[in-house]
Amino acid sequence: MRDTIRFLHQGRVIEIGDAGPTETVLDYLRLRRGLTGTKEGCGEGDCGACTVALGRLVNGRLVYSAVNSCILFLGQIDGTELVTVEDLVQDERLHPVQEAMVAHHGSQCGFCTPGFVMSLFTLYHAEGVAASRRTVTDWLAGNLCRCTGYRPIVDAAMDACFDAAQDAFSARASETVARLQGLDDGLDVMSGADDRFFAAPATLDALARLYAAHPEATLVGGGTDVGLWVTKQLRDLPKIIWTGRVADFEGVEEAAAGVLMGARATFADTHDAMRRIDPDLGEIWRRIGSRQVRASGTVCGNIANGSPIGDSPPALIALGATLELRLGSQARTLPLENYFLDYGKQDRAAGEFVTGLYVPRLDPNHAFRAYKISKRFDQDISAVLCAVRLTLADGTVTDARVAFGGMAATPKRAAKTELALVGARPDAPSTWAAALKALLDDFDPLTDMRASADYRREVARALLAKALVEIGGTPDERTRVSGARHQERSAAGADEAGASHAA
Repeated sequence: MRDTIRFLHQGRVIEIGDAGPTETVLDYLRLRRGLTGTKEGCGEGDCGACTVALGRLVNGRLVYSAVNSCILFLGQIDGTELVTVEDLVQDERLHPVQEAMVAHHGSQCGFCTPGFVMSLFTLYHAEGVAASRRTVTDWLAGNLCRCTGYRPIVDAAMDACFDAAQDAFSARASETVARLQGLDDGLDVMSGADDRFFAAPATLDALARLYAAHPEATLVGGGTDVGLWVTKQLRDLPKIIWTGRVADFEGVEEAAAGVLMGARATFADTHDAMRRIDPDLGEIWRRIGSRQVRASGTVCGNIANGSPIGDSPPALIALGATLELRLGSQARTLPLENYFLDYGKQDRAAGEFVTGLYVPRLDPNHAFRAYKISKRFDQDISAVLCAVRLTLADGTVTDARVAFGGMAATPKRAAKTELALVGARPDAPSTWAAALKALLDDFDPLTDMRASADYRREVARALLAKALVEIGGTPDERTRVSGARHQERSAAGADEAGASHAA
């Protein structure tokens, strides 16, 4: 057992024994260390002004990820290297990313600039990414600028980020790897007292014992939701149990039948595996939060919190995903759709927690579509999310799974619609008119700040019709503004061909 939190920063090991359960990385930097280059903007992981980089070992390789320090608890950086904007200048010389920002006039008021620089620092160190403006804009979707405009910032990224990394961090990468390996002691972490603590068990058994002993504690995966409980709702959470140190919890196993992911696997970790199941699934994953959010937020956490507007559950329900849970020494599985009982209520006992998720692949006779509707294209919660999986025989629907988010108190299947689709032909619209009508009987949505009830009903019907039209043979170039499936399918096919060749 270790009672301190340890991480690398500015070339030395930082060890903290008095971290509060919900002390954020942002507060640590600004209030404890006086490192005010990292800014506080929205306080909810939306604007990117607070962006810092974390260096972690992935299969023995050092990987830098951008994260939102405003909603990241200090204990969550245990075992990592923390990099802030102050760390980039070496021998009084700006980092290449900073030099490019200056050269291309990428800063005016400068408030957002440190966050942009840190996101571009992680792009500078990324491997195997396409050198394109689309890559840059996707990388920067979680960073907002109100005065400069994005063109000079994108220009700076194109100028600086796609050559081999040559900075102080790349020069000492092998040393950093060795030091991070040294921090990985395999010990449980318990910082604080029995009534107020930040805990990070190192094994599944230790997590089960601790959570059974403290079922009132708040279980944290990525913290991208729980962090807002602290910064926006001002809630006091005296007991935090973080799953980030549990061995093998972040694993993603791909097999012929499906994908198995641990409870600590993030959206970034699982994106490629989901895209290989279906291009639409990859696009849904890409539009969940920002790159900073996807680097921290976990798929199982998105499920476990039970939100009726979580982006991943409807798509996973349509695919027939199975959830794994554990209480003490007892484990069980259940269909994901059965986990959601009512608003804010899930089939999970006190002290029970999610350990993993199994997502089956599509069969050759399956057709799948998923769409997200939101006010902003990037980094916005969906107003409606529709996912459809049809089983076809000679062009006729023999089985249907249709799930929606944002249409009820929980992510929910459209049972009457599914029955009405059996026997229909996607290439014959007259045969599925009854299904569109049945959809109105399946849901009675609410009006809220994201959409009215009437809008949700009409959008849901339109999305179901869109899925059927596409499955019926209409080219997606005619039905989609962006994210054409044929483009994504080609990329996924290239990945699979490369994996097969490597094997």
